[in-house]
Amino acid sequence: MIWGIRPLLRGSTYTGMFFAYCGALASIPLLPFAMLPTLVWPSAPYGVKAVLTLLVWAALIGTIGLARTTRRALIAFARRLLGVPLPDPAASGGDRWRTPLWLLLHVTLGWTGALASGVPLLMGVTLPFGWLRGEAELSLFGWSLRAEGGWQNWPLGPCCLLLAAVVCVVVTGALRRLAPRLLGPSSAERLALAAEREQALAERNRLAHELHDSIGHTLTATTIQAAVASEVLAADPATARAALRSIEESSRAALEDLDYVLGVLRDQRAETAPTRTLADLPELVDRLRHAGATVEPELSGDWAQVQGTLSRAAYRILQEGLTNALRHGAGGPIELRVAATPDSLELGVVNRTGPGTSAGPGTFPTSGHGMPGLAERVRLLHGEIEAGPQGTRHWRLAVRLPIPASA
Repeated sequence: MIWGIRPLLRGSTYTGMFFAYCGALASIPLLPFAMLPTLVWPSAPYGVKAVLTLLVWAALIGTIGLARTTRRALIAFARRLLGVPLPDPAASGGDRWRTPLWLLLHVTLGWTGALASGVPLLMGVTLPFGWLRGEAELSLFGWSLRAEGGWQNWPLGPCCLLLAAVVCVVVTGALRRLAPRLLGPSSAERLALAAEREQALAERNRLAHELHDSIGHTLTATTIQAAVASEVLAADPATARAALRSIEESSRAALEDLDYVLGVLRDQRAETAPTRTLADLPELVDRLRHAGATVEPELSGDWAQVQGTLSRAAYRILQEGLTNALRHGAGGPIELRVAATPDSLELGVVNRTGPGTSAGPGTFPTSGHGMPGLAERVRLLHGEIEAGPQGTRHWRLAVRLPIPASA
């Protein structure tokens, strides 16, 4: 019983009914224009005139619904009075036929609700008190009930008022159910919005990878280079200057990456995105050597066939692998392998780890996102990755990326 009365007590039910009444009232100015065809054909039967007037009236209402401003106004009022969360209309306008259909249903439910609730409301107020000399008669299957004004018919008042309230609930509920379907985004718009969100998430994920690879490598390299410069500053000034110069170059490259990422996140794209490809690999190796690492590269194959996204991804993969080797390594040479074959690109990094552990001593704090991000990057390129200990004192990263025929 409480559940049945609760909808009648909601304020949004009556604001929704007011929304329905507004739809009915807004259609009244169009009625004289809808009656013009009947004036041209005055001899038509009454039924034909009524049907013709309703059809022209519906056509005029539907025509108004084609305007984009009408859709925006209807969405704004539906949010406020129906309490339905509706997104802003798409710039393209969406399926334009849905707005005229909503407007026709809005007007129809408005008139239905006005008549179905207005009459019982008037009866419930006038009959029990004998106002306006009101009387009513109900006939059903040969059975008739006649009610005249007066206190003897006082039970009829609350029943009529309850009936009017129920009509308000039904009409408002119908409008609230139809609004998301006709005023909300269509299936095509929802798919477009989902694709747009997916693209935005993929872009942010890519930027997160780029930022992690660039900044993480720079911070690791500059920390070690600063330590090297501090130790040899007095004994070997040339080595110290080389380490400081490497810090400057690494920091400048990281700042370019950071400016680009921040510009994208603020929807202010940089004029040119900083791109690091396999052509920048010698510079990366030099920075590692300035940091005191010994890198033994083994390069083979024709790199000219590795271009675009594949070349950029290969650079980032090697950067992450070399950064991990520099961060967790326990001295000894770092083996770097890049082999380009006609159908694949093979990347490898092998470094010596600390005693008693396959991951090296945790000298540098890590976020734990490096290897998962690297594995995801390889997966998106339909490649293969192996990472783990090799023997007892070495860590090996091996990646194989297919080279597309059009690359």
